[in-house]
Amino acid sequence: MQDCTPTLLKTFEALKEVPEDQLQWLIDNSICKMLPDGEILTEPGKPLAGTYFIISGRMRLYLPIGGVKRDMGDFKPGEISGYLPYSRGKIGTGYSMALADTQIMLFPIEKMNEMIRTQFELTQALVHVMTNRVRNFTALQQQNEKMLALGKLSAGLTHELNNPASAIVRDSESLLKHLQLEPQSFKSVIAIRMEPEHVDVVTKKLFRVMSEKREVNLTLKQRTAKESELTDQFDEMGIENSDEIAENFVEFGFETEDIDLFKHHIPREYFSPIFNWINTLLVTERMVQDIGESARRIADLVTSVKTYTHMDQGQEKQYADIRIGIKNTLQMLIYKIKKGNITMVKSFDETLPPVKAMIGELNQVWTNLIDNALDAMEANGKGTLTIKTEKDKEFVRVSIIDDGPGIPEDIRSRIFDPFFTTKEMGKGTGLGLEVVQRIVKQHNGSIKVLSEPGHTAFIVCFPIDG
Repeated sequence: MQDCTPTLLKTFEALKEVPEDQLQWLIDNSICKMLPDGEILTEPGKPLAGTYFIISGRMRLYLPIGGVKRDMGDFKPGEISGYLPYSRGKIGTGYSMALADTQIMLFPIEKMNEMIRTQFELTQALVHVMTNRVRNFTALQQQNEKMLALGKLSAGLTHELNNPASAIVRDSESLLKHLQLEPQSFKSVIAIRMEPEHVDVVTKKLFRVMSEKREVNLTLKQRTAKESELTDQFDEMGIENSDEIAENFVEFGFETEDIDLFKHHIPREYFSPIFNWINTLLVTERMVQDIGESARRIADLVTSVKTYTHMDQGQEKQYADIRIGIKNTLQMLIYKIKKGNITMVKSFDETLPPVKAMIGELNQVWTNLIDNALDAMEANGKGTLTIKTEKDKEFVRVSIIDDGPGIPEDIRSRIFDPFFTTKEMGKGTGLGLEVVQRIVKQHNGSIKVLSEPGHTAFIVCFPIDG
């Protein structure tokens, strides 16, 4: 074991400007000890013994994130960890373990107040260590939380993108097969002889009905009755495939009056080929519509991702409509909302002006609060999520409300503490609400929670002009 001397401590970057007499005081009030390879020095939830000065060997820090121990880096000789002056963190938040036989010097936490009173330069140096540690840890913590938030969204996004993508593949294959079956139908149509004016009436009526996109809101019983009525009419007219044709005609909103108009302008011997040709057009139209709708769905999701991440913008504050950010956040969480049988209530103040903010950061706030609300309602198997935006003088207020079981009063004051979580192992990180509070403070705002069984509201308030 090396002797702990002022000369040795002067090799610590943080202590090189500290007077030797204060370093000797530190040594006289500390304990030098050896940790064998693999020994645990600190654990989450257990009190810190004091400040640790790494003399030789190496310590590794692990943090419990997402239910696993995540490697956060090493402490090498010349580095300092543990409790530091003025820190509120007297309880361990992670595991630190010796990677080899490691010598440390422990300054007991019980002597910290004496050091602060009597050793100014030493205290100042250790406060500087704490400031750097908080800054580095905050940046790492926020990056980890962003990655975890992305992980929460990715499964739902994959599902939402897979559905329309699969529909496009399925419908395009069906369309190709459908068109390959059409030569015989085309041959029947070519053989038709009709007066040009009658052809014009039939085609104009057909494309008018198709372009009108009539709303068809029928119950199953009503639809079945309608299809039976048209099938009987087609059978009387001697039309082949009457069941299939009736089903498609009902889908597009054709009425018996439309069929009667066609009858007046089509020779009876051509009823079957012409109505089958119309049916072919309807089937093709439906497939093209479905492909178009699926493609638009994918485009909307991609736009939502781009806007949500704000990846085409800088990180400085700029004026933007926060309602767009909230709507895109909901879009990103749509799979979880559907899966949880959640009813959405949106009460957005349409007169709310653009807000000066870091929109990408605020989207992280909305994601955490909405995701927590969805988790809270999960036990009920259903729920109502209410989101309100409103103007309050020069401030904007956003309320995210769920009707879950509520937050128990005895833990309400701790929910914004780092690493505090009520979720089961592997589901909660304990970082979300702490990150939310920090981002809100960056916007010179505030966040409060009101909770009782059946009603929990997180209320975020910050200046409109930053």
